[in-house]
Amino acid sequence: MEGQKTMTDRYINIFTDFGFKKIFGEEVNKDLLIDFLNELLKGEQSIKDLTYKKTEHLGSGDADRKAIFDLYCENEQGEKFIVELQKSKQNFFKDRSVYYSTFPIAEQGKRGIWNFELKAVYTIAILDFRFDDQDKDRTVVSNVQLMDTQKMKVFYDKLTFVYLQMPNFTKTEDELETKFDCWLYVLRNLHKLHDRPKRIRDRIFEKFFETAEISHFNPEEREEYEESLKYYRDLQNTLDTARDEGKIEKGFEVALNLIAMDFGDEQIGQATGLSINEVVKLRRKSNKQ
Repeated sequence: MEGQKTMTDRYINIFTDFGFKKIFGEEVNKDLLIDFLNELLKGEQSIKDLTYKKTEHLGSGDADRKAIFDLYCENEQGEKFIVELQKSKQNFFKDRSVYYSTFPIAEQGKRGIWNFELKAVYTIAILDFRFDDQDKDRTVVSNVQLMDTQKMKVFYDKLTFVYLQMPNFTKTEDELETKFDCWLYVLRNLHKLHDRPKRIRDRIFEKFFETAEISHFNPEEREEYEESLKYYRDLQNTLDTARDEGKIEKGFEVALNLIAMDFGDEQIGQATGLSINEVVKLRRKSNKQ
């Protein structure tokens, strides 16, 4: 049974919505997010404090699409940070992350006289999959900025995209060299661990493991986590089955399975690469049948 299996796990799966927001999205655990970002952006950032902002942004008109971020934060200097977790491959994921970055940029516009100076925007995506490119088996962290392609220099350093391809991180505990290595290790392996790694004894990680321990949850938190974990496993099982049957490229069979399991249109679109309109049409067709 799903619940019985979870009871044997000591720590949460951070790739669930509940797990990700429990670790990084609660005010009481803000220091965990700050430490992670400082290690990820070492040399660029030294964040002292973060303010959580509303994660739903609306466009300027009724016809504009909504953008919903997993986490949206601002540091003490007014710089913006989108931090999201992506569980499954999406055909236009890079387009999506660029689109999302436009909201923190646009909200900085000021009425009246304004010199167009902007605060930096960082989009950080923790991916539970690999990009389909030539270095998919090697690259863990990809830092992307606007570049002058002739001079091979950064043209604009206030817009940064950081992609973490977590399946590419394969270091064992004995191979960890830096604090950032430790962060990647615990994010990648947390749900598999039964004991705290002996080599990871930093104060911030003591709090990390305390926060992630399922036995510390109240009944409501445990129930919410169980539901989030069930969604994660159902999605993974459906995608794995589709790959095995050679159907993943089409996406429609996967979408129909997810519709039958009552997943939302946006979730199905993210999982299959189909547009929302395509998903809606499939849902209507499925309901008629």
